[in-house]
Amino acid sequence: MPRPVSIAVGLLMIGAMLGTFIWLIVRSIRRSEDPAKLLFKYVLSVVFIGLLIGFILKIGFDTEVAVIIPFACVGFGVAMSIVWAPQIGALLAKPITSMFDGGDTPLEPAPLYSAAISRRKLGRYDEAMARIREQLEKFPEDFTGQLMLAEIQAENLNDLPTAQTTIQRICNQKGHQPASIAAALTQLADWQLRYWQDPDSARASLEQIRTMFPETELAHNAAQRIAHLATREQMVAAKDRSAIQMPTGLENVGLRKDQSGAVPASEDPALMAAQYVQHLEQHPLNAEIREKLAMLYAEHYQRVDYAIHELEQIVQQPGLPTKQIVRLLGVMADVHMKYASDPEAARQCLQRIIDEYPNSAAAEGARQRIPVLNLELRSKKQNQTVQMGSYDQDIGLKRKAQGE
Repeated sequence: MPRPVSIAVGLLMIGAMLGTFIWLIVRSIRRSEDPAKLLFKYVLSVVFIGLLIGFILKIGFDTEVAVIIPFACVGFGVAMSIVWAPQIGALLAKPITSMFDGGDTPLEPAPLYSAAISRRKLGRYDEAMARIREQLEKFPEDFTGQLMLAEIQAENLNDLPTAQTTIQRICNQKGHQPASIAAALTQLADWQLRYWQDPDSARASLEQIRTMFPETELAHNAAQRIAHLATREQMVAAKDRSAIQMPTGLENVGLRKDQSGAVPASEDPALMAAQYVQHLEQHPLNAEIREKLAMLYAEHYQRVDYAIHELEQIVQQPGLPTKQIVRLLGVMADVHMKYASDPEAARQCLQRIIDEYPNSAAAEGARQRIPVLNLELRSKKQNQTVQMGSYDQDIGLKRKAQGE
C-alpha cells in the first residue's frame, strides 16, 4: 500500500476512534442523572492522563529515575479508580438491577389521576374534573380519564345528559378496545335506569353495542341484558308497591282427594310455558328463558325433541361464549340420557364438544364420559322404581316448535 494511502487510512481510523469516543462521552453525559458531575470527571481524567504522559516524556525511559514510572502509573490507576469507582460498580451491577427497575428504558408517558380521585373523595367535584381535563389535554383519548369524567357528571353532579355526551364521544373515538366501549355503554344504560327510570334509553344504549359489534360475545351479552329489562310500567309499579295481601292457604291438604288446587297458578307448567313462549316472541335471544322452556318440555311434557330444538337454537346464537356452548351441549346429552334413555344421541352431543373444542378440558371430560354412557343408562333403569306416564296432550306449543 502506498505510504500516503496508509497514512490517510491511519488518520481515518484514528478519527473514527476519536469520534466514537467523543460520541460515547456525550451520550453518557446526556443519559446521566447528574451530567455536570460526570463532565467534571471526564475533564479530571483527561488532566490526569495529560499529566502522566507529560511526566513520562519528561523523565524518559532511559534515565536512572525511569524506575519511578511504574509507581506513577500505579498512582494514576488509584486516582482513576477513586474517580470512576461508582460508575464502574453501577455498570457491573446494571444487568441485575435492570431486572427490577427496568434499567435505562424510558417510562411510557401515562396520565395521572390520583389528584382527581382524592378531590372527588373529598367532594370537590369541580376541582376533580379540572384535574382530569388537565390530563386529557395531554392524552385526549384516554379511556380511563373520560369514563371517570362521565362518572362524576352522572353520579356526583346528577348531570346525565352531559355524561351521555361524554360516553358518546368515547364511542366515536378510534383505538379503544371493543370491550371498553361496551363497558362504557353498559354503564350509561345503568345510569339511565337508575337516575332517569328510562328503560327505553337504556335499551337504546345496549342496542348500540349490538350495532357496533354484531355477532360477537359483546352483542350476545347486550341482547341478554335487553331481554331482562323491565318496562317503564313495571318500574313505576315496583316503586309504588302497595302491601300484598297473602291469600289463605288450603286446609287439610293431606286429606283432600283432589290436589289440583295445591299447585300455585304461577307454577302451573302450561301457564309457565305460555309465558316463556310469549316472552321469546319479543326477545328471541334470551338464552335463560329459552333454556327454561326447553327443560319444561323435557321434564313435564316428556318432549325431548322440543327440548333439544330449543337448546339447539341457543347454541346457534351468534357470539355465544364457548363456555356456554360447551355447557349446553352437555345439557343436551343429559336430556337425551335422562328423559329419552338414548345413549347414541347423547354420544353425538358429546362428540360435538370433542370435534369443535378438541383441546379443551370439556373435550377431555366428554371423552371420558362417552365410554360409560351405557353404564349410566343401565344404572338409571335399575334405580327407576316408578314408570312415569307420558303426556298425550296438545300443549299449545307444538305448532310453534314445528314451524321453527
